[in-house]
Amino acid sequence: MKTKIKVEENKICPLEMAVNTISGKWKIPIVWQIHEGKKRPSEFLRGIVKVDRRVLNQQLNEMVQDGILVKQSFNELPPRVEYTLTELGEKLVQILWQLNDWGKILITENEEV
Repeated sequence: MKTKIKVEENKICPLEMAVNTISGKWKIPIVWQIHEGKKRPSEFLRGIVKVDRRVLNQQLNEMVQDGILVKQSFNELPPRVEYTLTELGEKLVQILWQLNDWGKILITENEEV
């Protein structure tokens, strides 16, 4: 259950907003895969081994609604859909790289203990 942390009356904490936007088991792996270029849903299914198609589609739709991804549908048979990162999504990739570097520091610290 997601709760809202109020910083001031009727205002949501920016950190909470960011964390809630990327929460979801597969959102970060989706961003890691798509930062290499546009992807079709079948490519995500091959790259993220244990993800269910229904859950993948749900998380992709949430990321489109949040402005992280753009969905492009092609009017052809069979139907084709591709996803790409928005400018906001590109900024998220930069932040995730920094978080990755911090994770390396944590690993090193835990190895020393």
